[in-house]
Amino acid sequence: MISERDMRESRLECVTVLFNPRRNKQSHIFNAHKKAVTAVAFSPDGKHLVTGETGHQPAVRVWDVAEKTQVAEFHGHKFGVNCVAFSPNLKEVVSVGTQHDMMINVWNWKTGIKVASNKVSSKVSALAFSEDGKCFVTVGNRHVRFWYLEDRRSKINQTVPLMGRNGILGDQKDNFFCDVVAGQGPMCGRFFVITQSGLLCEFNEKRLLDKWVELMTKTASCITAGQEHIFVGCAEGVVRVFSAISLHYVCTLPPPHPLGVEVTTATSPSHLVSNRQDSNYPDTRAIAVDDDHKKVTCIYNDRSIYIWDVHDLKRIGKAWSFLYHSGCIWSLEMYPPLEEDARPVLPPGSFLTASGDNTIRVWNLNTHMPENTAYKRNIYSNELLKIVYADPSLGSLCNVDYNPAGATDKTDTTYDGKNGVRSIRVSPDGAHLASGDRQGNIRIYDMEYLTEQKCVEAHESDVMCLEYSYTKEGRLLATSSRDRLIHVFDVEANYGLVQTLGDHSSSITAVRFMDKDDKLRMISCGADKSILLRSAITSPDLQFQLEHHLATKITLYDMVIDPTQKCLATACQDRNVRLYNIQTTKEKKCYRGSAGDEGVLLRIHLDPSGTYAATSCTDKNVCILDFNTGELLATMYGHSEVITGVKFANDLKHVITVSADGCIFVWRLPKEMTTQIKTRLLELGKKLKDTDFLRCDEPLMPNPVLINSSSADGNFHVNKSASLSFLPMKDEDGFDGRVDDYGDDEDDDDDDDELFDDDDASARGVNFSPGPLPSWAKAKFGDAASKGNDSGQEHVQPKGRWAQRVDHNIEFKSQLDLTQSEEDSLQTDRRRTFAVDKTDGSRKSDLRRKTVAMANKNVPNLGQDIRGSTGDLRTSLVSTAKAPRGNELPRHRDASLFKSDTSLNMSLPSPKRWSERFDLIRATSLDPDDTDELDTGSDTTEVIYPPTESDFDLFA
Repeated sequence: MISERDMRESRLECVTVLFNPRRNKQSHIFNAHKKAVTAVAFSPDGKHLVTGETGHQPAVRVWDVAEKTQVAEFHGHKFGVNCVAFSPNLKEVVSVGTQHDMMINVWNWKTGIKVASNKVSSKVSALAFSEDGKCFVTVGNRHVRFWYLEDRRSKINQTVPLMGRNGILGDQKDNFFCDVVAGQGPMCGRFFVITQSGLLCEFNEKRLLDKWVELMTKTASCITAGQEHIFVGCAEGVVRVFSAISLHYVCTLPPPHPLGVEVTTATSPSHLVSNRQDSNYPDTRAIAVDDDHKKVTCIYNDRSIYIWDVHDLKRIGKAWSFLYHSGCIWSLEMYPPLEEDARPVLPPGSFLTASGDNTIRVWNLNTHMPENTAYKRNIYSNELLKIVYADPSLGSLCNVDYNPAGATDKTDTTYDGKNGVRSIRVSPDGAHLASGDRQGNIRIYDMEYLTEQKCVEAHESDVMCLEYSYTKEGRLLATSSRDRLIHVFDVEANYGLVQTLGDHSSSITAVRFMDKDDKLRMISCGADKSILLRSAITSPDLQFQLEHHLATKITLYDMVIDPTQKCLATACQDRNVRLYNIQTTKEKKCYRGSAGDEGVLLRIHLDPSGTYAATSCTDKNVCILDFNTGELLATMYGHSEVITGVKFANDLKHVITVSADGCIFVWRLPKEMTTQIKTRLLELGKKLKDTDFLRCDEPLMPNPVLINSSSADGNFHVNKSASLSFLPMKDEDGFDGRVDDYGDDEDDDDDDDELFDDDDASARGVNFSPGPLPSWAKAKFGDAASKGNDSGQEHVQPKGRWAQRVDHNIEFKSQLDLTQSEEDSLQTDRRRTFAVDKTDGSRKSDLRRKTVAMANKNVPNLGQDIRGSTGDLRTSLVSTAKAPRGNELPRHRDASLFKSDTSLNMSLPSPKRWSERFDLIRATSLDPDDTDELDTGSDTTEVIYPPTESDFDLFA
């Protein structure tokens, strides 16, 4: 879903965004049918992209990446498409439907013919083609199936049944297989599959589950492979790296940000390592490797994206990272422009969003952001300045799949816990931020550091609208809710309650203040089809009294007042915009607010001059209208869900939209519109500043201080085994089975007796599980494991079809061991089996054939620290001589040991206009030089290297 060659691809529902990290440039592919994209894959040559949709009559579409145009379209599924893939020969496209669709189709995308088809009986979660293109594999719930593509030159115009055979799963037949990847190079013909329970399995050319490795994690979800390494995404942000040849463990990628991270203070690489023992991390959901440029891209279930630099697996760096909302975005607010003598709290051009993930986020897209505020660029995101967590438990930050295996039982996958921040508003002086959640609570934040100052349990349901009024009558905050009430608070009296109004008979959707002719008024509208105008009376106390009640015939969802305060406009259920004269309360004009004939008008917003109006409709369209005449000037689409907010940016050159799909779109206005807005503002006597807060003259990229480790890393011994691969954990002697440079061995005189102590191994919790061999394979070269000394101990009942009893002191050998002994008897691995204690019943019940590979004496020992609670694995250098336990390094060091006087430098070469990056109105094609040469390690992207424990030792 993420990567092919030098382009990283992330899914923005019905818009596919192609991000080039080397150029910091986005390009976009629009689906004009406005259906959410559920599957995407690049062609092997990177020139085409195939997407699968969901919804009524979903289609499989093939796109030209350079031209951003559709070149093919196929309809063969009824409910949705789960997986798509190109064949290696670029002739066929395979699409797999959802669980209820139960269809798998093979298309010749150049002729538009369905060449083969078949049905599947279970939910398919992934598919992968073999490198030679002879077959592809689909995996799912208790499902691993090999499908074979035959020569169809004699049946060009006829759809034939797709031939498939099940994989031989053995003891793993009841697992949920969640992802698959094909082996490359010398591993061509083999497939690597992961299970949700945390197993990495390898299938050979005969469809046999040849071997597997336990990932030592709660769950696994995604896998990708390069020529040399396999990357497996697991729970708690863990990404394990294994050798593609031997399945031996290599290393673990650094974890992403911990949940609840404070991005404002993360300004140095040392902050990438959390010092808290109870830190939790988001689960890895998607992963892809770019073997040419040595980049691994990971997507986590909090919708964050990380691009890791893996040129050197002993020193992995972070090239890019993005932190986005993980839920529906309910509200959008621009930071107000202040007077010249006023000191802004937020950098100019900042805007805020509130989401169902219970967070409020501050964004700024200005590359020349001033440094005179408390908000600086951080190492996690170039656009994100601050995250406010409304829920201390962080329970809504991550997306949870309640039914990943597609069970047919009535699993409740709907979740509505009344979570999320529903509305936000910034005070006119930019000093306070008010937010209302779905439970009716009002929270007030100080904008300087966004710390909570006050929380009021004001309403019984969703807070629909917040509105400030700063006039000579006082500073007020009005809140409206679904409970049909309006509360008015006094800002200067620590937000004390002034008045409660209950004139509406249904939910109140909008509240606005107007101050004209030294008279303060409050105007509200709601789902009861009424507009209420109230006047403020200041004697003896401030109160609002009803002045006019305007009854309409249609539900009103939003309302705005023009800058002259003579006219108000409403967004109506019938997709019309109605203009009313405030003085006479008479309807002035009515015109269409949407280009389509479906849905309702939800939002309306005016530019500061009142020249243009931007509207959003439930048909997922955004329209730009002439406010006075109602002429439709532009229509924009791209969101796949309801658009919940639309605003003109303060620079008068962009429009920002947010949606229930969790996406933020920035649209560029034509220069003619910007000129017209500025001309109108001059007529109104307002001062103008020629600013472009969203302009990208230079890449938004931090320039951090890189901390280099001067300690020399050791070598890692390769433990060869045909049916045994394992993830080693740090033992008392510092033995580590990681794979790195081959052949450079050093002497090691560690005590083998202590290394193989049964009690120590049990305490370490290492469980090495060899894959069983079928009986025909055992008979072919002799069953050496069946011969052993009978100690008279109680036997353990074997498990599985090919399982056998493990008795005392049985020597286990694999087929590779026999082959190696014939070629070179000196390279034969010595193996032994743990003894079974009669008195230990728990060990008997859990006993499987437990083996361990004895290390060669000329292999150095390296220490490894694995934290089981978070899955965080860090590597530290341990002397080849055995050190006493009292001198072991602590698990964490104080991050303050990192000292640097160099600040973040925001200016880098290769200037690019920000409008080119975010122009969604007109999709531009790639430049001819967008295709980069092979990466030689001289990437201009700054890479942040998270410090390891050896780095801490440099400053100890």
